[in-house]
Amino acid sequence: MKLIKTYGRTAGIAAAMIAAIERRGATNGAKVEGTVAAILADVQARGDAGLREYAERFDGLAPGASLCVTRAEMEAAWEQTAPELRRAMEVAQANIRAFAEAQRPVEWSREVAPGVKAGQIVRALASVGCYVPGGRYPLPSTLLMTVTPAQVAGVTRIVVCSPKPAKETLAAAWLAGVTEFYRVGGAQAVAAMAYGTGSIARVEKIVGPGNLYVTAAKTMVQNDCGIDMPAGPTEIGVMSESGDVAGIAADLVAQAEHDPEALAVLITPNEELAKAVLAEAKRQAKKNVTASDSLAAQGAIFVTRTVTEARELTNRLAFEHLTVDAASDVAWVKNAGSVFVGRFSPQSMGDYVTGPNHVLPTGRAGRIRGGLSVMDFLKVITVQRYTKSGLKKLGPHAIALAEAEGLTAHAESVRIKMGAKR
Repeated sequence: MKLIKTYGRTAGIAAAMIAAIERRGATNGAKVEGTVAAILADVQARGDAGLREYAERFDGLAPGASLCVTRAEMEAAWEQTAPELRRAMEVAQANIRAFAEAQRPVEWSREVAPGVKAGQIVRALASVGCYVPGGRYPLPSTLLMTVTPAQVAGVTRIVVCSPKPAKETLAAAWLAGVTEFYRVGGAQAVAAMAYGTGSIARVEKIVGPGNLYVTAAKTMVQNDCGIDMPAGPTEIGVMSESGDVAGIAADLVAQAEHDPEALAVLITPNEELAKAVLAEAKRQAKKNVTASDSLAAQGAIFVTRTVTEARELTNRLAFEHLTVDAASDVAWVKNAGSVFVGRFSPQSMGDYVTGPNHVLPTGRAGRIRGGLSVMDFLKVITVQRYTKSGLKKLGPHAIALAEAEGLTAHAESVRIKMGAKR
């Protein structure tokens, strides 16, 4: 990790580093754009033939092997899963479901004027694709985090794609009741879900985290298929004035081990804390190759002159995961995917069992949205109903506005309906 002050002689260097972190979304995407574009185009053009070629090359799919995972395979994986892991999955699933149910919007209608009612109805998407990474680690938690809120929303067709799905991921699929699961990953899986192939029918929206290739692919197909957000590689930010050294370092190392491209940053006005965390993070990551590589390449500790500057910088960088010292700190947080409060709230708990989703915005997308939620699988549709008396009351105002805009047909449509007998 690099430790640098944002003031004094190193102010210019710090400013350049911060600017580079701000550009991380675009910069990361540019690294793989050409490769991803070629894969997307090939799968779109050749369908299953292209999908299978890339799956055999990158996902370890055996020649002639079925793309589809059967329910029997999922059940067998569940039966082979240790009881304590089964119980952990059940607890996680229950908490994710409860949180999603609490987030679900309600339908309502109210009278906005005599004879005029307006409200909203809530409808689920017809189909979604849930991407579950499977490269470095099995991620059954991501399967539960993506599938469960879709089920709460009432989505009727839920597709899961995961490369080289591990036994644990298949077990989670069995628990979740997944019926459509394909052993493909990467940009090729995104292409299949977005465009459709002979084996995989296209979906209306793709959700889930992934590496640079998956994130770039999702971004590039969004004109043809809805997506949730850029969600990967992993990011962690910690803003602390006097936090626990070992705990801060542990969170930094934990998120850094996801991917060599992961971003881990501590922001503090406390130089002594910064130095201590630097040493402790290096010590904890010593035997973790991925975390060590990530911290060496992207890890940063910024020492600010004031607490206010530290808070402003934290919001400016809009981290995927953010840890703060105390509940009072939540008041100044404006941009983050998910916030973890205090020394007894490790970010890893949010990755697994608390209930809020662990699919979170990266690349500063936290400036404009939060993490995956039941809302990502729903449409809120507005409804308006006028009686004749209600139209006569509000109609003249609409006519005046339409005529001011020069939209005479708009005004005339109101006049005609105001004079209609029914």
